[in-house]
Parts: sequence; C-alpha cells; structure tokens
Amino acid sequence: MNTNIKTLGELKKSGYKPVSVKEEIRRNLIKKLQDKEGTFPGIIGYEDTVIPDTERALLSRHNILFLGLRGQAKTRMARQMTDLLDEYIPVVEGSEVNDDPFHPLSRYAKDLIDEKGDQTPITWLHRSARYGEKLATPDVSVADLVGDIDPIKAANMKLSYADERVIHFGIIPRSNRGIFVINELPDLQARIQVSLFNILQEGDIQIRGFKVRMPLDILFIFTANPEDYTNRGSIVTPLKDRIESQIITHYPKTIENSLLITEQEADIHEDQQAKVQISDMVKRLIEQVSFEARASEYVDKKSGVSARLTIAAYENAVSAGERRAIINKEKETQVRIADLQAIIPAITGKIELVYEGEQEGPLQVAHNLLDKAIRTLFAIYFPNPDSFKKKKAGSPAENPYRSVIQWFDKGNSVQLLQDISDKQYDTTLSKVEGLKDLIKARFPKANNKEALLLMEFVLHGLSSYSLISKKVVENETRFSDLLGTMMNFSLGGESEEPEEE
Repeated sequence: MNTNIKTLGELKKSGYKPVSVKEEIRRNLIKKLQDKEGTFPGIIGYEDTVIPDTERALLSRHNILFLGLRGQAKTRMARQMTDLLDEYIPVVEGSEVNDDPFHPLSRYAKDLIDEKGDQTPITWLHRSARYGEKLATPDVSVADLVGDIDPIKAANMKLSYADERVIHFGIIPRSNRGIFVINELPDLQARIQVSLFNILQEGDIQIRGFKVRMPLDILFIFTANPEDYTNRGSIVTPLKDRIESQIITHYPKTIENSLLITEQEADIHEDQQAKVQISDMVKRLIEQVSFEARASEYVDKKSGVSARLTIAAYENAVSAGERRAIINKEKETQVRIADLQAIIPAITGKIELVYEGEQEGPLQVAHNLLDKAIRTLFAIYFPNPDSFKKKKAGSPAENPYRSVIQWFDKGNSVQLLQDISDKQYDTTLSKVEGLKDLIKARFPKANNKEALLLMEFVLHGLSSYSLISKKVVENETRFSDLLGTMMNFSLGGESEEPEEE
C-alpha cells in the first residue's frame, strides 16, 4: 500500500479493500506456503507437529489455544504471527481502537467521518503495533481487558456517564484489527473468562450496560499449561468451546533438536566465544540432563522441565571455563566434565520435585541427574562397562577398563581441583595408568585437548557404573578405588556410599 495516502478520499481512489485480520493472515500464509517460506523461523522440533497444526488452524481462521508445559515456545509462536500480517494498514487518525476508515466502530471515528467526509485524516499502522499481550493474573479485571467508564474523561469533556464517549477502552478493543494473546489463561478468574464469551462468539463487547455493538476484528491466541486445569485454576468449559483449535505443544523429541535450540537461545558473550571451547560431547551431556529430568521419578512430570534449564546450564558451563581461564591467566581453555558442577544452580531452580524428590533434596536430585546423564552418554562413546561385568573369567572379550581400575585398586587416587590450570589438568590425568592408551585405542584421531577431555570422561563414566569411587567436595572431585572407599565408610569415614543403580 501507498503509505503516503493521508485522507479517506485518497484511500477510496487507491482501490484499497479492507479484509478481516484472519482473512489477511490466511492470505499471507498461503503466499508463504506457495513460496515455500518458513512460517515460524527459529522454532525447532515442531516442523512435523505443532507448526502444521497451527497453519491449518490459521487457514481455517480459528482462534487458537496452545496447550503445553513450560518452556515450549507457546508465546514465541504467538508473537511470530505478526509476520503474517500486512506491513501497514490504514486507520482513522486518533482512533483508540484502530478504526477501519471504511467500517468505523467507535463513536469518535463515526463522528469524525461524518464531519470531514473524504478529508478525514488517515494514518498507517505497522504490523508490529497490531499485537497485544496480557499475562493472566488473579488481579486482572474486566476493565483491564474490555473497558470501563472513565469519570475523569466525563468531567473534562463535560459529558454524562450515559454518553458513549466517556468509555475508556481496555486492551482487547485497543487490539482491534490485530492479534491479542492471553498467556496462562487458567489463571484468569472464571468471572473474567465469562466476559470473553461474547467477544469470541459474536465479536462484540459490552461495557457497563452500554448498548454498544462493536464487532471487533481480532485473532485470539491463548496459552495454558495442562496442569493448571487442576492446580491454580481452570478454563471454563464454555470458553474452551468457543476456542476453535486447541494445539498440543511438546518438548524436543531428540537430542539434536534440543542442541539446536540451546545453541540458538544461549546468550554467550563474544569474549567467552573467543576464549572458551565447548565440545559436542559436553553439549550433549548438558542436553541429556534435561532428558533424564523429564524421565526422573523425583521430578514432577506434570510441571515439566523447561528448555530454559539447558540454556542456563550451557551458559553456566561456558562461564565456569572462562572463570578458570581468567584465574590461571590462560588465553583459551575448554569446558571440562568437572565444570558441569557449575550447572547445578541452573538445574535446582528449574525442576519441580514430587514428595520423594523433596525428601532427597533439590541439590542431591540435581547431582543424580548429572550422574545419570554421564552414565547414559558414556555407553554411547565407550563400551558399556556392564557388558564386561557379566563376562566370565577367561572370556575372549578383554575388559578395556581393566588397567585403569587396577591402578585405582592399588590405592592410587586422582584429585581434580575445579580451578587447576590446563597444564596441571594434563599432568593429573596422565598419571592414571592405562587411561591414555584406552583413549588412543578408541579415538586414534583425537588431539591432545580432546584426549584429555575423554580421559576425564572415562573416570566420571566408570564412577557412574560403580567401578571406581567419585566424591565431590566443594571445588574438588576425587576419584579412588571403590573397595577402599567402602571400607572407609564401614569404619566411620566420611566417604560416600556408592550409588546403587
């Protein structure tokens, strides 16, 4: 459209024909689909599920309810729908409700057009201004959403309360000809939800008994958590009945998709990017923690485990490497397995525990999830230690971990301090007999940094399979022989009992 048009008369001559917002979105969506453009860029893992469901709902000109657990991109998808709007639309200048010059709704716009006719001033509204959003909280009122009588306006304009011009419109009428989103719909009190019935079904509003018919033109998007139906509140049945499409969202189904989401969303400082390397293996360990949490008996599955957990954990892991490099005055470093102790604060604040989990404590549950992630991933990178436990003596399949375990059985131990330099890290790991040979045999093309990380991973992996002992105390991780640790424990020592699998 020609945004230089400034009056109603010029708009009529241009041949402009207004369409409803749902028709506008439908038209632009069809064009994107024909041109094979992505409709929701940056939304990963929904290509075959949520996005096609959403596209079908928009083609049907439906209002939509996104139903899913926390951190499933529900609001992000709603916000991206503004890209399906026309870049600019004409509105009556000064209108509070974005009046269409050809079909004015408000008393203000009608009076202005009656007075000025084709000279009625027109302004152009960008699609970014055609989006309204409200987080549902218990204190939200009908006046906030729909509107109320404004006594100050009545006094200033010397009008009676019976005059339509004293109405102060709420956020929904102000979103006319656009998209309006209500997040966490069940948190909205039932009596407030009732006020939406007419708006959704008939498209009009009612304010304080005024006989005002304003057929609003709005695409409504709602978001909700399934648990909210029985926890903090519920969506009243007649309202659900008026929302034409309910779309179920979900968490990433694969580690690969989860990795892409975390790397896309993590806010890593440019200095960190230059100084700290993070291997694909460590990235996968971080992602595996969230998968373990979603399957854990200690974590409330109805609450969910947000993608924000892995994003915050990724950022913390990189910062742990950066902090160590700063302390040791190193120009660059890599994230180690021991650095993943730094992601514990990102886990404890983002998981809801069931009763058994509360008894264990959030800190212990977080450590258990990290150990399970190590155990799961270790069996992918290395031979599963359990398979050698079941082999009989003299079996042709030689246990590749034998020499490492025997070194610890001789009473040797390894102490990895959190902030040791890369040189000390190399020296400490290299003293474990058989460890370097194991990595060379399994990963012959690994460079020195990769080999060291894999060597550390073997120690953490063997401890997760209860073949050696691991004890984490503040900024130190200590590996030693399992039997010696058990003996010390039985004699009243402070060593931890090996975790049962």
